[in-house]
Parts: sequence; C-alpha cells; structure tokens
Amino acid sequence: MDVKTLSEVIANQGFPIALSILLIFRIDRFMQEIVIAQKEGYRQVLENTKEIHSTITNTNLNQQNREYYSLRFAEVQKELSAMKVELGSPR
Repeated sequence: MDVKTLSEVIANQGFPIALSILLIFRIDRFMQEIVIAQKEGYRQVLENTKEIHSTITNTNLNQQNREYYSLRFAEVQKELSAMKVELGSPR
C-alpha cells in the first residue's frame, strides 16, 4: 500500500470515524450531567417532602386539613419511589 492510497483511506474513512467518536464522548458527558441533575433534583424534592411531613405532624391542623396533606404526602412518596427506581436503573 503506497502513501497516496493510505492518505486517501485516512481522508475518506478516518474523518467520519473520528467525528463519530468525538460526538459519542460529547453525548456521554451530556447524559452524565443530566443524570447528576436528576439525582440532585430528587434529593431536593426528598428534603422538601421530609420538611412537609414534619410540618404536618408538628402543627395543629384540623382533621380535614391533616387528612388532605397526609394523602398528598403519600402520593408524593409514591411518585418519588418511582423516580428513584428509574434513576437507579442501569443505562
């Protein structure tokens, strides 16, 4: 294989391969940032629900409000457990 043929092969095949590899690494880094942001958002929501729960249990609400907030808290907990399963699942 002479130099001219080798340079043609690199020019025709190497550039698309190199570009594909570059794009794969950029997409992977972007996906990692998204996962980190999702986990941080989940952590913040979990902290807020804990605060809401402690507020519900520690304040003197009438029975109707206490039932409403307890039901809402249970719904949020179910949503969070579903989100946690999705975040923990392998890619």
